[in-house]
Amino acid sequence: MPSQTLDSRTIDTLRDIPDLIPVFREYFEDWTIRVFNREVHECRNYLSPNRRDFYKVLLTTKGAGVFTMGLNTYYLEEPTILFIHPNDIISWKNLSAESGGYYCLFRRSFVNEHPTLKASMDKFALFTDKSKSVIRLTEKDAQALEQLFAKMKEEELLGSKWSDDSLQAYLQLLMVESTKIANFPPPDNVTDEFRHVHEFFRLLEAETAGINKEAPIRIRTAKEFAADLGVHPNHLNALLKKHTGQNVSTHIKSRLLDETKVLLLQTDWSLQEIGYSIGYAEQPNFNSFFKKNTGITPAEFRKTYHL
Repeated sequence: MPSQTLDSRTIDTLRDIPDLIPVFREYFEDWTIRVFNREVHECRNYLSPNRRDFYKVLLTTKGAGVFTMGLNTYYLEEPTILFIHPNDIISWKNLSAESGGYYCLFRRSFVNEHPTLKASMDKFALFTDKSKSVIRLTEKDAQALEQLFAKMKEEELLGSKWSDDSLQAYLQLLMVESTKIANFPPPDNVTDEFRHVHEFFRLLEAETAGINKEAPIRIRTAKEFAADLGVHPNHLNALLKKHTGQNVSTHIKSRLLDETKVLLLQTDWSLQEIGYSIGYAEQPNFNSFFKKNTGITPAEFRKTYHL
């Protein structure tokens, strides 16, 4: 089991996973689909870069907030259902203390295991066609969809050998019913500030998506990212601090830690190869970076958490 010191010091505040499924455990917990009641597990403020390992269907029935998907912003005060792809860069800001509805997370592996679900996702394109991913609902329609989510939660808690089959069928039904009642609202205007924030996370994603031991990460400092984006480092830092509560360097560090943990557990690369791939040519510097931010060395992490 992981040590308490490591858990408490884990750095990862950007991914869109509720507290019940901390990001640090995303790669280790054996789950494929989860359903949450927003009155119990509300969606907190977050800004989530892409490459999550799961799809999300979010139903809001109470409260208000600002949801951003890519460069499209939506002010949500009416009942709404949203279909979020793992690659979407998204953010959410609560505007009220009320919170109602449900959300469902399901992994890519869950989709691959159910061909009919994948076929429905391809057919309705709610996750891939951004003009269809946000649907306004009437109170009556919202109640009907909320009942489907409630049945999904019951099925999840039942935990029978047929639960996954039932849950994927409910997901298909959600897509069918949402498409039948679809009212696609036009996005609101996105601010120039958020455009810079979006571009930073897009670039961070592009830089970390292709990490490999032959070609290490190209840029890894706040100054280098700002130069690529054509903005002053201080301005980029101020924007990130305002919209996420953390500066550029912290976001870069958090993402590199994410990638390092995955490489340690999911590859047979040597520690030197992993360190080199994320920009540390010298092994002692890589060990120091990892231990400073997790409490243990890369070797200890690999040994402790290896499945």
